[in-house]
Amino acid sequence: MDAENTRPENAEENGGGGISRKTLLKAALVAVPAAPLLVGRATAPASAVTDGPLPLTPACDDGDAPTIEQIEGPYFKPGSPLRTSLAGPGTPGVPLTVSGYVFGRSCRPIAGALLDFWQADNNGAYDNTGYTFRGHQFSDAQGAFRLTTIVPGLYPGRTRHIHVKVQAPNGPVLTTQLYFPGEPRNNTDTIYNPALLMTVRTVGSGREATFDFVLNVNAPNPSPTPTPTSTITPPPNGGGTWQAGTNYRAGDQVTYGGVTYRCIQAHTAYAGWEPPNVPALWQRV
Repeated sequence: MDAENTRPENAEENGGGGISRKTLLKAALVAVPAAPLLVGRATAPASAVTDGPLPLTPACDDGDAPTIEQIEGPYFKPGSPLRTSLAGPGTPGVPLTVSGYVFGRSCRPIAGALLDFWQADNNGAYDNTGYTFRGHQFSDAQGAFRLTTIVPGLYPGRTRHIHVKVQAPNGPVLTTQLYFPGEPRNNTDTIYNPALLMTVRTVGSGREATFDFVLNVNAPNPSPTPTPTSTITPPPNGGGTWQAGTNYRAGDQVTYGGVTYRCIQAHTAYAGWEPPNVPALWQRV
């Protein structure tokens, strides 16, 4: 999705025309009851914020195409750990949090979306032997995610950036990169795209960034929250060893529907995340 500081949804605070449907939806997801709601455009008439999500307008179109894809690059490594923090208090670098939402084309948030992040350290180096500054997480019931890390360092040929793969349940994998505004190298990096700029502000000694992803899928209504379960999901076409509720490690192999798969991301299996449905977690052997 376009960066919030360049999207129409921030036009009003920047002195422009109005607030998009997604801004209203995000406000409803996080608002305190009885909080005032800003007046929106004709496609999103003003109303009071309630405890539940706002109903969709007949045509929910903010002018936002799905988030664009970018190259994976040479440093992706499957099997990252499940975690929301890539850096601790003693990690060298400027502290950074990246938060936002994962939406579908219908403007509904996507719960249980897989987000796999990787980036360079403070010196611009990637850990290719371990999993430093690598990790994956799942969006919550409101489609929200939050990553704690540091501002990545620079290395020759590239501007500052964070890599990410995003996948809705049963959906295709989006591979892209996130960028920082105001970076001199943005003008010389041939891969850089301003549509992938994050909104970034300085808070104390660190920075806070936001970005919303729009996946080329239709989110269900309501979006279910994947929860670990011990229930065995019977695979189609006669048997298999994959089981929901099992903690799988990278390299583990299972069978499902008569096909063998190898785990490429450590994770707890959820019903609905069977191997054929989540290529970010399982690779067909």
